[in-house]
Amino acid sequence: MDSPQQSKKTNLNREAKRNQNQSSASPQKTAYARLLSQHRSSKFTLYLEEYAAHLSSQQGGNAFNPVVQAHSCRPNKTQPKKDQMLMNVCDPGDFSPSSLNNKREESSLYLYMEKISARDVQQECERKQGVSELQRRGQRRDTATSQDGDIESGEEIGPSKAISTKKYQKQQRKKEVSNSIVASKEAEAFVELSQSPVKVSTKTQEQEKMKKLKNKAEHPEGEQCRAAKTKLNCGVDQQTSRPKPLHNKDKKLQPPPASKTNSQANNKGENKTKKQVFETYMSFEEVSQGLKRGELLQGQLRINPKNYTEAFIPSPDDKHDIFLDGVVARNRAFNGDIVVVRMLPREQWKVKSDTDCEGGSESETQMDQLQQAAQKKTECALSPSVAVDDKSSEVVELVSKCQNTLISNAGKPLEDSSTSQANGGTLQKTAKVVYIVEKKHSRAVTGFLKFLPDKPFAWFSPVDHRVPRINVPLSDCPQDFSSRPADYTSTLFICRVTNWAVNSNFAEGQLAKSLGQAGEIEPETEGLLMEYDVDFSEFSEEVLDCLPKNLPWTIPPEEIRKRRDLREECIFTIDPTTARDLDDALSCKQLPDGNFEVGVHIADVSYFVEQDSALDSVASQRATSVYLVQKVVPMLPRLLCEELCSLNPQADRLTFSVIWKITPEGKILSEWFGRSVIRSCVKLSYDHAQSMIEAPEKLFSADELPPMDPGHPIDEIHQAVLNLHSIAKNLRAQRFSGGALRLDQLKLSFTLDKETMMPQGCYIYQYKDSNKLVEEFMLLANIATAHHIYKKFPELALLRCHPPPKVKMLDELQELCNQLGINVDFSSAGALHKSLNTVVGDDEYSRARKEVLTNMCSRPMQMAMYFCSGVKKEEEHFKHYALNVPLYTHFTSPIRRYPDIIVHRLLAASLKCGPRLSLSMVEVQKVASHCNDKKTNAKRVHELSSDLFFAVFVKECGPLDSEAMVMGVLDKSFDVLVLQYGVQKRIYCKLIADLVSFHHRKVGKKSELRLVWKSDNTENAPVEQIISVFSLVQVQLKADSSPLKYSAVLKKPECRGY
Repeated sequence: MDSPQQSKKTNLNREAKRNQNQSSASPQKTAYARLLSQHRSSKFTLYLEEYAAHLSSQQGGNAFNPVVQAHSCRPNKTQPKKDQMLMNVCDPGDFSPSSLNNKREESSLYLYMEKISARDVQQECERKQGVSELQRRGQRRDTATSQDGDIESGEEIGPSKAISTKKYQKQQRKKEVSNSIVASKEAEAFVELSQSPVKVSTKTQEQEKMKKLKNKAEHPEGEQCRAAKTKLNCGVDQQTSRPKPLHNKDKKLQPPPASKTNSQANNKGENKTKKQVFETYMSFEEVSQGLKRGELLQGQLRINPKNYTEAFIPSPDDKHDIFLDGVVARNRAFNGDIVVVRMLPREQWKVKSDTDCEGGSESETQMDQLQQAAQKKTECALSPSVAVDDKSSEVVELVSKCQNTLISNAGKPLEDSSTSQANGGTLQKTAKVVYIVEKKHSRAVTGFLKFLPDKPFAWFSPVDHRVPRINVPLSDCPQDFSSRPADYTSTLFICRVTNWAVNSNFAEGQLAKSLGQAGEIEPETEGLLMEYDVDFSEFSEEVLDCLPKNLPWTIPPEEIRKRRDLREECIFTIDPTTARDLDDALSCKQLPDGNFEVGVHIADVSYFVEQDSALDSVASQRATSVYLVQKVVPMLPRLLCEELCSLNPQADRLTFSVIWKITPEGKILSEWFGRSVIRSCVKLSYDHAQSMIEAPEKLFSADELPPMDPGHPIDEIHQAVLNLHSIAKNLRAQRFSGGALRLDQLKLSFTLDKETMMPQGCYIYQYKDSNKLVEEFMLLANIATAHHIYKKFPELALLRCHPPPKVKMLDELQELCNQLGINVDFSSAGALHKSLNTVVGDDEYSRARKEVLTNMCSRPMQMAMYFCSGVKKEEEHFKHYALNVPLYTHFTSPIRRYPDIIVHRLLAASLKCGPRLSLSMVEVQKVASHCNDKKTNAKRVHELSSDLFFAVFVKECGPLDSEAMVMGVLDKSFDVLVLQYGVQKRIYCKLIADLVSFHHRKVGKKSELRLVWKSDNTENAPVEQIISVFSLVQVQLKADSSPLKYSAVLKKPECRGY
């Protein structure tokens, strides 16, 4: 066999002969020639030489070396033997490799791709700048990704100006389309042709040389372009950069001062020695004009928690969201920010299809296991100094995708590609961020510190993959961090982003606090609160000075004289057992004419929270109380929440009351609003009220109920509860017959150890008749108050609207339901409500099917929002879709919601028992928008707190077995609702043990997966399992190696056709 040096010399001689006979050579338009032209690199040459040697060793002689006739001479650079070690980084494919191992070595294409993949790893280690953004202009990636694989380098990886020319962009798009069409055919041709001698025209080679020289002259950064082309030819769609935050000086961007343009202000920190990664922001004036002309669009940015390279803003036509492809397109905006975008040309739009990275409810999935393993192996293979400037995540992805492409071409497709293309979905508009209007994201994130040798900063790795890596000065780190970095591996920190320059892939930040050990509830909880900008600090002395000083406080006699005195009435509260902030009470008195006087009495918080006081300021900033599993972060000081405002039993309290004269059928005859004073006679829990409803004839003893006011016997309270229940049933029936909708989702509750506050058990919260009783009268009070304040203050009323669902998503859901054989009427909220209660059947799994269907119907729904009535010009936009009412507001929970305090002030002003509201229409709208943001954050924190405690429960008590119902099917995964615990999890087929293969099929909107399980013995055939929406499966919940993470593992069915 020839040595490499001999091969090199032979190549030179043959190249000379080719040059002499160039005029006589004719171009050959074979797949092999095209493949050669696309992979003209030293790694391809080396592969051909090694492959020739491989054939020679098999044939027992000197085999023909295709590189001799196929290539001109190139220097032979010896590569370190890292191939096998780095190839171990990647998962072998999207299904169990057992069926492929015996055939991989038979494919010469596999050998070629393996060599390319492994050497790409090494080349990436040596490359100090990343790959062009152009690589992400193909189809969107279909795997859940994280930024954990990104490396610490601050070098630029964005597109250069030369690469961004229109001519090159057009050429690049054509090449991507061409590569995607012919890749399979060329690969097959190469497998065949590489088995025999092939002569490639030298004219073809010379033409390619001329093209490269011309392209290099036109594009100074030709090397980067060629790197991008080479990887695109491998069928790889890579993420090349990571999201970066902005400096956090002002939450709201204002028009720039005359001395400094807005683009300068928002793009500070630019280092002229580095290439620009991101576009500079447009000026305030340019944005204003662009929005007026309709050239730009404004919206709130949403980043996919399962794939940080994908982001969206709502479309003005309420159809498909506008897609922002990659980190560069986001231009340093964070999740939740209000941004202005410019639409990209139609040829850069994307095909919207069902893949694993779309949808889903989990921010962390089982896919992280693969990426974390890949990252760890890569870090082991690279030295620390190299790892700083490498792009190991891209390398891992390149190897993995090259392998997957090869496996598919080798006759073992991961999915039915023809079916996938036939049902590829619709075209989705794309855009890029040109301006940030308001920084809604807190810019505070939890994460971990990593030490970087020979660097003046540490590397902060956020837990939330949607946030970029952050460079933190070593001076911010613990004193012994540099000498003992391993001591802080599991320590959770809070970091605040301070800046993100246009020429850097990484943000800059400062450590705010060390939270403690990752995986412990309190540090994790504190991290959640800080990330979502929840103020949990102690109230200042200035705020506490606004509270009454003389305690115990009593109502001044002159205040009682101004109010309606209801202290002798039978009034009581119904709340959760653990509630301390009791802000609503009910009363029901039967009248001689057979009708009832029903009252809703709400704590008069506005009496204590004066307008424009320090207490009012902090309440408006917090906007809402935040409910965690183990505690509450209050909006107001506890003296108000739990004492002075809370409607505690047998204590005089100030209230706002709405009292109706109402028939037993629920027809309202009269209505009264006013300030009052009450004395609750008993604090009932929902369980107490439920027991009264379920046993109407029972005589309850004092031991069975909480302490009561002796002036109101148990029987009187029992009868009042029964009367309220009867009226509430009629009100509810009227509401739903009138077109209302309720989408109930399962809610997980916990029992906690009183000392440790650790979860001892969990259960699905049951929504009972007692809950419905309270809900009906709170809704009635809110609706009545909305009409009252809007009539009195048509320009200043703070209302709450619920926009209708997104039309396009609703149409797609309708199509899916039709194909599933489910007759759901989406024509109105009321029609949908009736369908949900009739189409699911009446067997033991009907409730589970309803939960799945409810979840599907929730996805097109939009969020309800506070707004000022003077801002919206058309009353049609005031409507609440789910309640199907023209006007709605929040009046019944002022202890925990700031909008209710504003509504109380409006109500007092309308009744001439309070000062006029000091806010203007614009200021009321500003309050409404702020409260929308805070309510969204509070809801998310509550959900994450529940997830946190359930993960602890799984770790302490698991693994947990349960039935589950399939909620959705993607190409390589499916989502399930775990019926016993009400949690939703995603299961990835590639992580299922004992799975031989899987096959995805989609007809229209209906998807299904066919799983083939390994047989228990050689005599039995493999077990097949069909996964589709509403399929019942057995799962096991088990803790992951990562702190406070858990996975759902699909259990093998016991028989065929499970």
